[in-house]
Amino acid sequence: MTAVIPQIRLTNRTFEELEVGESASLVRLVSEDDIKLFAATSGDVNPAHLDPAYAATDIFGHVVIHGMWTAALLSTLLGTQLPGPGTIYLGQDLRFRRPVAPGDTVTATVTVREKKPEKRIVVLDTLCVNQDGKEVLSGQATVIAPAEKLSLPRIPVPEVALRRNSRFDQLLEQAKALPALPTAVVHPCSPEAIAAAIEARAEGLIEPVLVGPPRKIAAAAEKAGVSINGLRVEATEHSHAAAARAVELAAAGTVHALMKGSLHTDELLGAVIGAQSGLRTDRRISHVYVLDVPAYPKPLIVTDAAINIMPTLEQKRDICQNAIDLMHVLGIPVPLVAILAAVETVNPAMPATLEAAALTVMAARGQITGAKLDGPLAFDNAVNLDSARIKEIVSPVAGRADILVVPNLEAGNMLAKQLIYLAGADAAGLVLGARVPIILTSRADTLRVRLVSAALAKLVAERRTGALA
Repeated sequence: MTAVIPQIRLTNRTFEELEVGESASLVRLVSEDDIKLFAATSGDVNPAHLDPAYAATDIFGHVVIHGMWTAALLSTLLGTQLPGPGTIYLGQDLRFRRPVAPGDTVTATVTVREKKPEKRIVVLDTLCVNQDGKEVLSGQATVIAPAEKLSLPRIPVPEVALRRNSRFDQLLEQAKALPALPTAVVHPCSPEAIAAAIEARAEGLIEPVLVGPPRKIAAAAEKAGVSINGLRVEATEHSHAAAARAVELAAAGTVHALMKGSLHTDELLGAVIGAQSGLRTDRRISHVYVLDVPAYPKPLIVTDAAINIMPTLEQKRDICQNAIDLMHVLGIPVPLVAILAAVETVNPAMPATLEAAALTVMAARGQITGAKLDGPLAFDNAVNLDSARIKEIVSPVAGRADILVVPNLEAGNMLAKQLIYLAGADAAGLVLGARVPIILTSRADTLRVRLVSAALAKLVAERRTGALA
């Protein structure tokens, strides 16, 4: 016989049923997540609540939860217990007595003080105390009590998970510890482009050299509300000349990185790979997205999602090696590389599977070095161990990839954008394969992503040349 689980219901107290002195209470343990969730929903990012370093210098000496979080417990009582469903909240007087910190236990209580029959008005005393019985909040609430008796199913509290994109923190700190990276910012003639450069400079990541038309750069800075006083400006007439001049500065060793401004990517990269640029290597240049995906246990690279449209097998070899070398810079000595296709078996009708198999053999023959590489792998069994086990895939890479090498640009771009917009990933962009790293930022990038892109360039430049030592 199947046991019947009783349904939890919310039952109100009508105006007629309420008695003066009647009360209801609830108890909540305060956590750090409560602070972050309240900040996320309210937009209140007061550092007294979120920044332990600042809070240590504040009046209380530690992080405290938002006062209105505590007050919200009273609203919970009024709406769900006393009087309960059907109650209309008219007003609330609040007096905050003591701070509430993570780890405190708050008991909230509402007590009927007065009933006014003319409009079913009820005045209730409201009180919150901590685990020591000390008042943290007091006041009075005024409500219209329900006239109709209600008993409704209690709706489950929505499940909420905080996304913690924190894997870039150590990378940023590591980069900030190095001297600023001399960087040519190419044609920074939009407010977004010049602001990105100034932001990176303010964090000690780059020392920008602004390359482009001086009047346009100054106008963009004014519109962005940033100062370029004291910065070196290399004057050029237009974006094409700016790209050429920036490449000259990099080839001469005056700067050790390039940063895309408000010119088209093709225009900048065309100057980089020119026959006489001085920046070409024996490698194909390629783009990497370095992603911090909250649902994945470690940083993840997707490549190439921005430059090589339909790379050949030889070009894919370089794409792999560029990403592997970056992982070495990030402290991963033997990264796991998954060559993606739609399926994990070789199918002659699907060229991506043939090339994936060929790349795997090339790695075994020493043509790709410094990593464990396997393919073809489908996306699911490249990043999920259970999926790999179910499909009985025996592989050192399956389920735990560090690098995802995609079949072509369209697949890579769609995969990266899905991880960004649907999985909440942060994604820093960098171009590798030239003699200097190239920072690619987008107007849609957050400040954090722009800073991480600059930090990656700084670490690559330091490892490659020791120029910042």
